[in-house]
Amino acid sequence: MYNIMIIDDNEQLQNGIGNVLVSNGYSIIKPREFCNISYLVKENNPSLILLDINLPESDGFKICTEIRSFSRVPIIFITSRDTNIDELMGITLGGDDFITKPYNTQILLARIKSLLKRTYPSDGITDIIEHNGARINILSSTVEHNGKVIELTKNELKILHYLLNNNGKIVSRVDIMEYLWDSSMFVNDNTLTVNIGRIRSKFEELGLKDYIKTKRGQGYLV
Repeated sequence: MYNIMIIDDNEQLQNGIGNVLVSNGYSIIKPREFCNISYLVKENNPSLILLDINLPESDGFKICTEIRSFSRVPIIFITSRDTNIDELMGITLGGDDFITKPYNTQILLARIKSLLKRTYPSDGITDIIEHNGARINILSSTVEHNGKVIELTKNELKILHYLLNNNGKIVSRVDIMEYLWDSSMFVNDNTLTVNIGRIRSKFEELGLKDYIKTKRGQGYLV
C-alpha cells in the first residue's frame, strides 16, 4: 500500500484529502507541526508527498529543498499560489507536479496515480532487475555488481529502466527524451548525453564496461 504524506496547515483540507485517499486505498500521514518535516519524512518514508507552499513554521519551497537533499520521493505541490513563477520555482527545486487550489479531486487522484506509476515502475512486477551481471534495485535506485554498489540519480534510473524494458532493442535518443518528458523530467539533447555518460561511468566503476552500447545514428542498446 502506498503511503502519502499530506503537508498542509489547513486541517479541514488535510482531513478532506486524507479521507479521499484512504477511500481509494492509500494510507496517509498528516503532520500537525511543520518545523521538522525532514525528520518525519525520514522516519515515515512516504511513497509520495502532497506539499502546500504557505506553511506557518516554514514554507513549501524550503521543505522541498530539504527533502531533496536526502530523498527522491515524488512531491506534488498543492497550493493557492498560482503564478508561473511559483510553479517554476516548485519544479526547479525538485517538485514533480504543481496543482492549484481549488482542484478537481478526480484529477488530483489521477495525477497521484500517474506519478506513483512512473516513480515505482516495477510495482507489482519486481523490484530487482538482473541483466548482464548488474543487479538494479528500482526502489533504492542502486546498481550492484560483485559486492560493490553505486547510486543512480532519478534521471539516470529512468533512462536505465527504459533501456532495460527494451532489452535487445535499439532505442533512439528521441524515444528516450519523449519518455522523460512524459515523466515530467525536462531534458534536452545535451542533458541526455551527459546522463548516458554518467551511467556508463558508474557502471565502469563497478567493472561493467560497454554496458550501454551506442548504435551510431540509431540510438542505444542494452
